[in-house]
Amino acid sequence: MLSGRLPEELIMDKLKGKLYLIPSSLGNSRLNSIIPEYNSIIINLLDEFIVENIRTARRFLKKTGFKKSFDNITFHILNKHSDQTEILSYLNSTDKGKDIGLLSEAGTPCIADPGAEIVRMAHQKNIRVIPLVGPSSIFLALMASGFNGQNFVFHGYLPVKKYLKINKIKTLEKDAKQKNQTQIFIETPYRNKQLLDSIIETCNKETLLCIACNITLENEFIITKTIAEWSKNPPDIHKKPTVFLL
Repeated sequence: MLSGRLPEELIMDKLKGKLYLIPSSLGNSRLNSIIPEYNSIIINLLDEFIVENIRTARRFLKKTGFKKSFDNITFHILNKHSDQTEILSYLNSTDKGKDIGLLSEAGTPCIADPGAEIVRMAHQKNIRVIPLVGPSSIFLALMASGFNGQNFVFHGYLPVKKYLKINKIKTLEKDAKQKNQTQIFIETPYRNKQLLDSIIETCNKETLLCIACNITLENEFIITKTIAEWSKNPPDIHKKPTVFLL
């Protein structure tokens, strides 16, 4: 049963290239401890990538042992400044059977990271999407927090304005308690201290907060304490990539 699709359509789908979702490191960590060797094999088969920043993409590819000359590599830029009309063309090479890599700037593609639009386009074009294994600071933090891993929400960034941020933190704390639901969020590293101060000022002293900082790096720490305990000895997380969990 072909569900109304003609045999030649199915054959063409098989001839299309694939979209690989390629995780990168979360910082200056040893790749062999966080990226499987299989990823490097796949990466070396590709000569077209969708990336946030060409410079950092090249640096990561070099670390994986990428052997091809960058003069022969096609990079498509995907960030908040990308022209939407250009994005529509990023997967055109798959029609000719070429595989393309969607490379994250840090961690796992499409999770707190642009790329979902490209993946959605791939599904619409019947392109096979293949996620590769790699580090995600959000899921690594959740694993190590001791919090509920069956019921959780990732909120991304909280509001910058203090009164909105305070209201959001109150809502997150309420949901964490009433729904037994882990609340996960992040902040721009240079605003980490302000966010932590707001959490300590707002939350009940018995509420548990996990701070996961510099995940996969040599100076990584993932610690869960009560708000009262954190208030006595707040950590230095200024300008350090951090995940917060309530």
